[in-house]
Amino acid sequence: MSRKVIITCAVTGSVHTPTMSRYLPITPQQIADEALAAAEAGAAILHLHARDPVDGRPSFDPAMFRQFLPQIHAGTDAVINITTGGSHTMRLDQRLAAALDVAPEMASCNMGSMNFATFPILDKLKEFKHPWERDYLEGSRNAIFRNTFGDIEQIFNRLGVAHGTRFEFECYDVGHLYNLKHFVDRGLVKGPIFLQFVLGVLGGIGADVDNLVHMKHIADKLFKDSYRWSVLAAGRHQMPLITHAALMGGNVRVGLEDSLYLGRGELAKSNAEQVRNIRAVLEPLGFEFATPDEAREMLGLKGRAGVKLP
Repeated sequence: MSRKVIITCAVTGSVHTPTMSRYLPITPQQIADEALAAAEAGAAILHLHARDPVDGRPSFDPAMFRQFLPQIHAGTDAVINITTGGSHTMRLDQRLAAALDVAPEMASCNMGSMNFATFPILDKLKEFKHPWERDYLEGSRNAIFRNTFGDIEQIFNRLGVAHGTRFEFECYDVGHLYNLKHFVDRGLVKGPIFLQFVLGVLGGIGADVDNLVHMKHIADKLFKDSYRWSVLAAGRHQMPLITHAALMGGNVRVGLEDSLYLGRGELAKSNAEQVRNIRAVLEPLGFEFATPDEAREMLGLKGRAGVKLP
């Protein structure tokens, strides 16, 4: 196999809390260091969230992003991909703030409202480093992760049209693919489309091969040859499903946002470990890995010069 696989690394996210792993990047310097190491290990795209450096809670403040984005931009040519998902506690304006500030080459775009539940973790964790963590997890029991058609239109217009940012379309269920097709039919989205199938989040489609095959089948039906795709699998499902995705012709996403582990019962000490892990699985099978510039060409990105970073 000579096809180039794009590796995305999601460095910290907003799902996990500091108690869950001492290796979760929290401070701006930690996030910068982890991102640069992941890029050095072979990640072509860096998917980035920010956190409050004091207690690790998710942050939407552009000033917080500005504490690590310039260092990453200067230290690697990897594609910077900024979340517009943030967390279920944030309003849309807050979720968009950092991306609007720097006009990145890529941003995530969640393709439908959903239940996004993390409260079952409370069955395993009883003590926390910070008071906010328990309330944050419990809050997901009654929260809706809002991504209405109007919200998505705003993301397209305010970020895509105004700044030339292209999207990692995060699809947590089959209906999200049909939502995206609606926007394609309206002319608001044009190829090449980059789909991120998200499997294993409670509230979305389950993490098994049958569901992965079905998502791919529906994407083929809806988008024909105008898309590329990748897989994000939550927790223990990460390595098996992304390996299967690569064998099916897809790309892969790793990182401590998606899973805190390297293997059964073994915490990943860094994002770079997970990048090296998937490379060690795929390289003996003959796969090669896209450079950042190859990923830019494959996904039709505007390039580094269009990003508002020094």
